[in-house]
Formats: sequence, structure tokens, C-alpha cells
Amino acid sequence: MKFEDIYQFFQEPPPIYLNKELTVCYVLSVLVQGDSYGTELIQNLESEYSEYRLSDTVLYSALKFLESENAIKGYWKKVEGRGRPRRMYQVRPECLPQAQELARLWRSYAKTSPGAPQPLIPPNPSFKGGQGGIPITGESF
Repeated sequence: MKFEDIYQFFQEPPPIYLNKELTVCYVLSVLVQGDSYGTELIQNLESEYSEYRLSDTVLYSALKFLESENAIKGYWKKVEGRGRPRRMYQVRPECLPQAQELARLWRSYAKTSPGAPQPLIPPNPSFKGGQGGIPITGESF
């Protein structure tokens, strides 16, 4: 590690990975609008909420939970031009009110949560010195 690496971390903070609870709410926020599948759920998150990320493991754990609670159901859909069918998910009609409430919680969280930390140090490629006069020499700790 170098001092430069530390400054880089604060200039470009890493994304925040969703936990299972947030993932359940996020998934329902998408499914109340229409059927979807795993890859699309991840792609939608990255395009609509760029500060957040979702791992396959957490996503499929959340989907399995929702299916076991009978909140959603999965079905296979053959997609033209694609070899194997996609596993699609949809909210069960009897669970729609709860799904809408959890979706509202996600939207509220995503809107009010600070999300990924904002850069604390403005990017400046010509800046080679450290804070408080500590020079960045490129040496490792």
C-alpha cells in the first residue's frame, strides 16, 4: 500500500453492497412493476442506483427467501434466440400490498440514504503531496 492508494480511496469511494434485507425490498420494488429475472435485477440496480451493487449470492438468497414465503413465484420463460429458458419472477397477487410496502421502504431508503460516500478529497491528478505536508513518495508501508 502507498499513501497515494489511500488518497485514491477517498477520491473514488467504493460502491455499497446490498445486504439480504435491502435486496428483498429492492427486488420487490422491481417486481411490483412487472416480471423480471436475476441478471436484469442486477443490471437495473446498477443503472438506477449506481452507488449500490448486488452480488449474485445475496440476490439468489433473497429470491429463495421470497419464494419460500410465497411472496413471489418463479416460472421458466423461453426467450427467442436464446438456448435455455430464463427463470422469471413475479409477485403473487395476494402478497401485492406487502410487496408494495416493502418496495416503498426501499425507495425511501435509497432516496434518503447517503449511499456511497462522496469524495472527501477532490480529484487532482497533479497533486503529489500528502495532507499536512506528508509527501507521497510511492514507497510501500
